[in-house]
Amino acid sequence: MNDLQYEFGMVGLGVMGRNLMLNIADHGFSVIGLDLDPEKSAAVETEAGAGKPVRGTTSMEDFVQSLRTPRALMLLVPAGKPVDAAIASLLPLLEPGDIVIDGGNSYFPDTDRRVVELEQKGIHFFGMGISGGEKGARFGPSMMPGGNRHAYERLRPVFEAVAAKVNGEPCVTFLGNGSAGNYVKMVHNGIEYGVMQLLAEAYDALKRGVGLDDDALQAVFQSWNQTELQSFLVEITGEILKYTDEQTGQRLVNVISDVARSKGTGKWTSQNAMDLQVPVPSIDMAVLMRDLSKYKEERVAASKALPNNITPSGDSAEQKQLTEQVRNAFYFAMLATYAQGLAQLKVASEAYNYELQLAEVAKIWRGGCIIRAACLTNIRAAYEKEPALANILLDPKIGSDLMERQQDIRATLKFAIDRGIAMPAFMASLAYFDGYRTESLPTNLIQAQRDYFGAHTYERIDMPGIFHTQWS
Repeated sequence: MNDLQYEFGMVGLGVMGRNLMLNIADHGFSVIGLDLDPEKSAAVETEAGAGKPVRGTTSMEDFVQSLRTPRALMLLVPAGKPVDAAIASLLPLLEPGDIVIDGGNSYFPDTDRRVVELEQKGIHFFGMGISGGEKGARFGPSMMPGGNRHAYERLRPVFEAVAAKVNGEPCVTFLGNGSAGNYVKMVHNGIEYGVMQLLAEAYDALKRGVGLDDDALQAVFQSWNQTELQSFLVEITGEILKYTDEQTGQRLVNVISDVARSKGTGKWTSQNAMDLQVPVPSIDMAVLMRDLSKYKEERVAASKALPNNITPSGDSAEQKQLTEQVRNAFYFAMLATYAQGLAQLKVASEAYNYELQLAEVAKIWRGGCIIRAACLTNIRAAYEKEPALANILLDPKIGSDLMERQQDIRATLKFAIDRGIAMPAFMASLAYFDGYRTESLPTNLIQAQRDYFGAHTYERIDMPGIFHTQWS
């Protein structure tokens, strides 16, 4: 099999690289992997099983020479300098027309730089977000490639074969120019941050406020996954809540530290949204609450200095009503979070010339990825009906869903406020909805204040022009 010209190459045979490589082989494509660790390069052949067109190597020259031209090879190495180092090592061995794909969570300006640098040498560079974790890589991820449209045709048969499928449609498509793929994955991760924070807040309100025990909590989230809330994150929340720790006999979630970690993609989403002047408050709050979680010692001290003795509801009828309100509130806030992320994609597409089709983005998010959810079917339909839709809140179906549930999110927040339970992502979601549908915001006062202290000028609603007033 060593004389075979391999269809695809994989650089970096950690868990994600190995699993995706085996997925490619399962679909009948010959694939060669490169890793400097001899154990990793040898393991892929053993794991692939007899007769699969798979080979591992530690030699970069062997790797490149074994690929059919134009070569297609993917880097699955840590983002940042390791990507640049891998490209620099491979570049002398590549030829014009070859394609290099970065499958990691690279920051999109780095991808734009690499596209330009490699284009000067006649080599196509793709930034491709991959979502679905280890299991997704092995059995079907959602993949978000961006780069040269014509070069994508060399990759399309492989990607469409290995991607997750929903109703027979592969969860991969060419997204757009340059760093479009990495940008879409970045916003995907921002939405992921937002929905995870919403689930954590719902869990907290049901546990400390409503007074549900571990069994009832698990049953609630499991039942939610059988409704319009059906999604990967709701599903795994139900599974997490029933898992028992072998060491203590408690539910494992109850002995896990509340200090959250992050890899930065949520922060990138918020930072770039501010650069583009696109409001994404639910995502912003998710990032901020992970930051607040890190101040554990201060929070412990504050809990003693500023005590909050929450008395949970004990009435079963009231518990049932409150749980239903939280369910509807979560659906409202989840839709608002998707709306914010998709609005950011629309603005970014125009700013960076990505030429994104948001119906296609919603389509490939329906399966394989972490934010896959039943609501994406309606979101896709909204963009198919109106491709230029400014915001999914303006879609009649989605707007109706929100209007029907707005009283429940208001009731949920009143309940949380009365008991001192923090639900900032829920609050941000409702504020976004209320602000977006307000014809006249109070920012006219801010414009007057800016003109008063800094002569920054203002515009009027009754005549054209730029004005300044000597207020004092």
